[in-house]
Order: sequence, then structure tokens, then C-alpha cells
Amino acid sequence: MEAEGLGWLLVPLHQLVSWGAAGAMVFGGVVPYIPQYRDIRRTQNAEGFSTYVCLVLLVANILRILFWFGRHFESPLLWQSVVMILTMLLMLKLCTEVRVANELNLKRRVFSAADNKDGEVRVPLGRSFLDFDPHHFWHWSSFADYVQCVLAFTGVAGYITYLSIDSALFVETLGFLAVLTEAMLGVPQLYRNHRHQSTEGMSIKMVLMWTSGDTFKTAYFLLNAAPLQFSVCGLLQVLVDLAILGQAYVFTRYPLKPAPHVAHPASAKAL
Repeated sequence: MEAEGLGWLLVPLHQLVSWGAAGAMVFGGVVPYIPQYRDIRRTQNAEGFSTYVCLVLLVANILRILFWFGRHFESPLLWQSVVMILTMLLMLKLCTEVRVANELNLKRRVFSAADNKDGEVRVPLGRSFLDFDPHHFWHWSSFADYVQCVLAFTGVAGYITYLSIDSALFVETLGFLAVLTEAMLGVPQLYRNHRHQSTEGMSIKMVLMWTSGDTFKTAYFLLNAAPLQFSVCGLLQVLVDLAILGQAYVFTRYPLKPAPHVAHPASAKAL
């Protein structure tokens, strides 16, 4: 009788917890980029954030959405990709505006110095996606060029997916590519620490945030019977995070050499 009496409370409580977990999955991945976005706007300096992070996450989440058409998975995971794509586009827009503004200020100072010296200064031309110059890939002068690139990739990948949607092998491979790309985001940090034999400039708090977020995400995948690709790559992300924490412990406790003072952004990672 007591269990039946508590049933009216447990059912809505379970539903509330499910909604909370789904909301954390949808929006949790973008949380580390909020302070990064605010810091760039405040300082008007985007040097500490690599736009290649945006490239990797855009590719990974576009592929994940295409994977959904071949094999449906939990809706929160789909909406997580949509939110992440919008967030990365906002980050790209801000970084591009700040970089172009700083380059313009530099050109003005160069022109001013040239006027004083009666010299001639050559100003580099703007870089465009339609130039198809591989040396300037993902270093364009306008946010519209990044949008064109994303739309072109989405169109090509979408067309290939449309032609191959009936192939189970293609669909499963697409899913692995999507989540494996995102899972590799921590590897550059791991490699940098190993190469320098130091973790100076890396935020331990940020790595702990990565680890807790990836652990929650992997548990969500397992409990909600998400496709195998999600669980395997989630476990890989957790292992990479633990390896980075292990490096921080070893290099701090047993320093092999004086660590060079190199600033390195530690926010280039998705939950």
C-alpha cells in the first residue's frame, strides 16, 4: 500500500530526472565555450582559441545528423548536434570579426608609419573560400566564407548519404566517423603535453570538467541504449581525459625539466 501511495510521486520525479538528463545532454556540450566567448568579446583577442576546434566539431556534428537519417537515435543527441553547430558558428563569427578588426587596426598603423617615412607598404589581400587556396583554408577574411564552406560540405556529404542510405555498412561507418572525430579533440592536448613533458598553461579545472562531462555523456549513452558508436567513442574520450590527468600528476610530481612558460588554451574541447 505504501509503495502504491508513493507511485504518484515517483512517476513525475522519474520524468523530471529524465528531462534534466536530456537537457544536460543538449546544452552541456556548449557550456565550456560560454566563458571563452565572453572572454574573446571582452579582450577583443581571439588568439587563445583555435578555430580548428570549430571545424572539427562542425564536421563531427554534421556527420552525426546525417547518421540519424540512416539510424535513428535518442532525440537529445540529435538536438545536441544542432545546438553545437549553432554555437560553433557563433564562435567562428566572433573570432573572424575580432581577427579582421585587429588586422585592420594593424594596417592603419602600418599606413601611418609609411606616411611618416614616405614609403610604400603592400597590404595583403582578403582571403576567400572561393579562391580555393589550400594554404589559406579555414583562415578566411569573412564569416560568410566559413558558412559557404559548411554548406558545401553539408551538401556533398548529404548527397553521398542520400545515395548510400540503404547500405548498412555505409551508415555504420558514417556513425563511427561522426563520433570518432569528436572523440579525438583531446588528443592534440595529450600530444602537446607529451612533447613538452609539461602541462604548464593547461587548466586542470577544465580537464576535470571534460572528464565529468564525458563520463556523464558515456553513462547516458549506455543507459539509453544509444548506438554502439556513441558508447565506444564516449569511453575513448574518458580514457583520453584520464590520460591527460595522469600526465598532469606525473609531470607535476616528477618534473623532468623546467617547463617553458607557454600559454595554451584548455577550452578547446566538447563535453
